[in-house]
Amino acid sequence: MASEPKKGNAIIETIKTVVYALLIAGIFRTLFFQPFWIPSGSMKNTLLIGDFLFVNKMAYGYSYASCPTVFIPQIGINIDAADICGFLDGDNSRILGGEPQRGDVVVFRHPVTGRDFIKRLIGLPGETIQVRDSVLYINGAPVELTPDGTFEEVAEPQGPQALRPRCANGPVGDGGICVKDQFIETLPNGVSHPILNIGLQGSDNTPVYTVPEGHYFFMGDNRDNSSDSRVPSVAGGVGFVPYENIVGRADRIMFSSAGRSMLYFWTWRPDRFFKGIE
Repeated sequence: MASEPKKGNAIIETIKTVVYALLIAGIFRTLFFQPFWIPSGSMKNTLLIGDFLFVNKMAYGYSYASCPTVFIPQIGINIDAADICGFLDGDNSRILGGEPQRGDVVVFRHPVTGRDFIKRLIGLPGETIQVRDSVLYINGAPVELTPDGTFEEVAEPQGPQALRPRCANGPVGDGGICVKDQFIETLPNGVSHPILNIGLQGSDNTPVYTVPEGHYFFMGDNRDNSSDSRVPSVAGGVGFVPYENIVGRADRIMFSSAGRSMLYFWTWRPDRFFKGIE
């Protein structure tokens, strides 16, 4: 008879421990660092499918978007940041806000779908942005663009979604070498980074966009394989991103796996472990 209270107490203590652990994890993820896994190739070769990183939420302060979003469709979980912190949404401001810098690699919430995206910050509030013949123009001036050889990868399904890369050398069969032209783009503030080009397409020639106050313009480094601010959000792109939709800055890759699962240790990329993001 004496064992029953002890058994009940043990169960209660276990539940309390789990609840405390979840609360601590939620606070840590909300205030400091959020894990982020790269699902697509829109930021190649800065970020590859299967890179795992932590997003620095302290870099730009906090808004409703700082609250965690948990989306696991396989088991029917869809908890949006607005569901938890929606009372902070609407005034496009941040607590302890810091200004993002041009060239930062940033995670933000899509203005329409609310899904997390990761792109490079290109345009600041009040600036004009245009792409002409694959060359980026900021406030009417072309950015410096230097040829940097090619980016090559094996043509094969990549990551858990089995995405196939697009290639400048045409459709390539499994096991072939997929080639993209690579350039070093230098932004007006001196930030240099690689970009990839496949061939001329609609997103390589855009209208002149004027970035509204309180908003930012983002583009992927894999320019011909990126859904970003070059297409308005109402047309299926990203459009201008409000200040309050920014989640944080990506500073460093912690882990990387080229396989369908992180458990496939033979597909790990040790040369990318703890690699800084530029």
